[in-house]
Amino acid sequence: MQKDLENKFLLDFEQNQNIAHKICRVYTTNQNAHNDLFQEITIQLWKNYPKFRGDAKFSTWMYRVALNTAISLYRKSTRRVKTEDISTIEFKIKSVDYDDTEELQLKALYAAIHKLNDIDKALIFLYLEDKPYKEIAETLGITGVNARVKMNRAKEKLKNILNP
Repeated sequence: MQKDLENKFLLDFEQNQNIAHKICRVYTTNQNAHNDLFQEITIQLWKNYPKFRGDAKFSTWMYRVALNTAISLYRKSTRRVKTEDISTIEFKIKSVDYDDTEELQLKALYAAIHKLNDIDKALIFLYLEDKPYKEIAETLGITGVNARVKMNRAKEKLKNILNP
């Protein structure tokens, strides 16, 4: 029974692990923090997997657990003294698909997202993942109307950050 549960979890997790990596990208600023958060998300998913009833898609449930884990750790980290990691200064996305313009825009977008509060980060992340408002609301445990209102406010905050 335990082995079946473990195999099912591994299959579900492997098919959806990019969700965790993307959330780590939004909530961390360097590779070590990314790795730590990814590990914590994986642990929380495994610990909570027996409670997963299948009422929602696994990916929706995974978003919820991963975002809650990231937000919890983010809140704890804001109580510490902030330091600047050298890798954030030299941040570059290396890919043949990106030209300088896209790279600078992505850098600016991620920098702006990092300035948002934890709920707004989650909203923008799910929006950028092309999730419908219904799924965003379900993932965050809010109503669809509330998700739309919060999303409009988060977009406005991003616009103000990007174009002061």
